[in-house]
Amino acid sequence: MSQKSKTINLYKTLLYMGKDYPKGYDYFRVRLKKVFEKNRYETDTEKIEKMIAHGNFVIKELEALYMLKKYRTLKKRYYE
Repeated sequence: MSQKSKTINLYKTLLYMGKDYPKGYDYFRVRLKKVFEKNRYETDTEKIEKMIAHGNFVIKELEALYMLKKYRTLKKRYYE
Protein backbone atom coordinates (compact mmCIF):
# COMPACT_ATOMS: atom_id res chain seq x y z
CA MET A 1 0.00 0.00 0.00
CA SER A 2 1.41 3.39 -0.91
CA GLN A 3 1.82 6.15 1.65
CA LYS A 4 -0.79 8.26 -0.08
CA SER A 5 -3.43 5.55 0.16
CA LYS A 6 -2.46 4.83 3.78
CA THR A 7 -2.85 8.50 4.62
CA ILE A 8 -6.22 8.79 2.90
CA ASN A 9 -7.43 5.64 4.62
CA LEU A 10 -6.24 6.99 7.99
CA TYR A 11 -8.05 10.30 7.38
CA LYS A 12 -11.29 8.56 6.44
CA THR A 13 -11.11 6.27 9.46
CA LEU A 14 -10.48 9.16 11.82
CA LEU A 15 -13.35 11.15 10.29
CA TYR A 16 -15.68 8.21 10.79
CA MET A 17 -14.56 7.72 14.38
CA GLY A 18 -14.95 11.44 15.09
CA LYS A 19 -18.73 11.17 14.79
CA ASP A 20 -18.97 10.03 18.41
CA TYR A 21 -16.38 12.45 19.79
CA PRO A 22 -17.54 13.99 23.10
CA LYS A 23 -16.99 17.61 22.00
CA GLY A 24 -18.84 17.08 18.74
CA TYR A 25 -18.13 16.09 15.17
CA ASP A 26 -17.46 19.64 13.94
CA TYR A 27 -14.84 20.24 16.63
CA PHE A 28 -13.09 16.98 15.72
CA ARG A 29 -13.31 17.52 11.95
CA VAL A 30 -11.84 21.02 12.04
CA ARG A 31 -8.86 19.93 14.13
CA LEU A 32 -8.28 16.81 12.08
CA LYS A 33 -8.26 18.80 8.87
CA LYS A 34 -5.88 21.36 10.39
CA VAL A 35 -3.40 18.63 11.37
CA PHE A 36 -3.48 16.98 7.96
CA GLU A 37 -3.13 20.32 6.17
CA LYS A 38 -0.17 21.27 8.37
CA ASN A 39 1.78 18.21 7.22
CA ARG A 40 0.54 18.29 3.64
CA TYR A 41 3.88 19.01 1.97
CA GLU A 42 6.01 16.59 4.00
CA THR A 43 8.23 14.48 1.71
CA ASP A 44 10.47 12.56 4.12
CA THR A 45 9.19 8.96 4.02
CA GLU A 46 10.38 8.09 7.53
CA LYS A 47 8.60 11.09 8.99
CA ILE A 48 5.43 10.24 7.09
CA GLU A 49 5.54 6.65 8.39
CA LYS A 50 5.93 7.96 11.95
CA MET A 51 2.93 10.25 11.50
CA ILE A 52 0.86 7.37 10.09
CA ALA A 53 1.87 5.20 13.06
CA HIS A 54 0.86 8.02 15.42
CA GLY A 55 -2.48 8.28 13.62
CA ASN A 56 -3.07 4.57 14.15
CA PHE A 57 -2.25 5.07 17.84
CA VAL A 58 -4.85 7.86 17.97
CA ILE A 59 -7.42 5.48 16.46
CA LYS A 60 -6.74 2.97 19.24
CA GLU A 61 -7.02 5.69 21.86
CA LEU A 62 -10.37 6.83 20.43
CA GLU A 63 -11.62 3.25 20.52
CA ALA A 64 -10.60 3.00 24.17
CA LEU A 65 -12.33 6.32 24.92
CA TYR A 66 -15.56 5.15 23.31
CA MET A 67 -15.46 1.79 25.09
CA LEU A 68 -14.92 3.55 28.43
CA LYS A 69 -17.82 5.89 27.69
CA LYS A 70 -20.05 2.92 26.88
CA TYR A 71 -18.93 1.09 30.03
CA ARG A 72 -19.62 4.10 32.25
CA THR A 73 -23.07 4.54 30.72
CA LEU A 74 -23.97 0.91 31.34
CA LYS A 75 -22.59 1.02 34.86
CA LYS A 76 -24.58 4.19 35.62
CA ARG A 77 -27.73 2.54 34.31
CA TYR A 78 -27.51 -0.49 36.56
CA TYR A 79 -25.65 0.80 39.62
CA GLU A 80 -26.51 4.15 41.06
